[in-house]
Amino acid sequence: MTLIELVLTSLSIIIWVILLVARGGFWQIEPVLETEEEKTDLPYLPKIIAIIPARNEADLLPATLTSLLSQDYPGKFEIFLVDDNSTDETGKTAIAIAEGLKKTTQLHVINGEALASGWSGKLWAMEQGIRQAAKLEPDYFLLTDADIFHDTNNLNRLVTKAVRENLDLASIMVRLRCESFWEKLLIPAFVFFFQKLYPFQWVNNPQKSTAAAAGGCILIRRQALERIGGIESVRQALIDDCALALKVKSGTPSFPIWLGLSSLTKSLRSYDSLGSIWDMVARTAFTQLNYSPFLLFGTLFGMFLVYLVSPLALILGLLMGNWFVAGLGLLGWLLMSLAYFPTVKFYLRYASGIKLGLSPFFAFSLPIIGFLYTLMTFDSALRHWQGKGGAWKGRVY
Repeated sequence: MTLIELVLTSLSIIIWVILLVARGGFWQIEPVLETEEEKTDLPYLPKIIAIIPARNEADLLPATLTSLLSQDYPGKFEIFLVDDNSTDETGKTAIAIAEGLKKTTQLHVINGEALASGWSGKLWAMEQGIRQAAKLEPDYFLLTDADIFHDTNNLNRLVTKAVRENLDLASIMVRLRCESFWEKLLIPAFVFFFQKLYPFQWVNNPQKSTAAAAGGCILIRRQALERIGGIESVRQALIDDCALALKVKSGTPSFPIWLGLSSLTKSLRSYDSLGSIWDMVARTAFTQLNYSPFLLFGTLFGMFLVYLVSPLALILGLLMGNWFVAGLGLLGWLLMSLAYFPTVKFYLRYASGIKLGLSPFFAFSLPIIGFLYTLMTFDSALRHWQGKGGAWKGRVY
């Protein structure tokens, strides 16, 4: 038994060393859009049209739509909001907000058609908005969600980034809500795991094939979208943001894209319970594995090896009086905590609602977090096999 413990624990340590030094610095929490060099002396001001798919979002729009209508971008900027068959007052609320701000000419509200066969709901709504907005021939589309609160200068920063670096796509992982206990425990890890899958340095490197985007906020050049066949080219993708980024970047040579974090633009979507976060992850986790039982088994074993072996070795080593095994387990645990701490620190700055905020000790909770995400991944596969996968806002894909 000791030999097995030694082999698994040593392998876990080796994996963490490799992740820390050879995985694109994914754990470093960079780049952050607001810390990028800001220069607004652009050769021209592109025309931007935002596309917002909105399904039952009347409660969030007073904050989120107001933030978008209040952007300080000096160029031409309009918004197409697609009311995706909402059962609340989404459309009326949007119009009332524009009227209150005296910006009715800037906002266009489209009543969405019934979901077309072969499309996911969000993408079908986006397709309808893009179809109408394209008639105005914008330079870029801003694809954003109805739960995103945009910093006043967010669009200006993104456009400046895209124009100065000649990007076909620029996207930010907005700061996710982190107020309830479960959000503080699990949401920073969601960002950590995403960056481990798609290291931002690799995404932003045209020599690397890695491509990803964060669907909450994507600025994409109209010609680039047309080149890949429009949103229709990813119409059935549940992880549509990464699929879109891969389509855009693919080519010889590859087309430039950029993905970073934001400290000021944020999501207002709340996940106050374990169940709500569980559903969010389980909705697409098995999709990420291409619905493969073999990849599922490999992922479950990999999660066990990477996140659980070290703390288990520490505990068993202490119980058995084997200090060498316990020391290796402690080393592995410290390495994963070291990797996770920058993400915890990033969210620590903005956490609220609990006296201690997002305690640095959350960095040491990665094993239990990894265990929970492992269960969510397995549940995602179960839901798919039961025909319940991809459930979102009353639709199952």
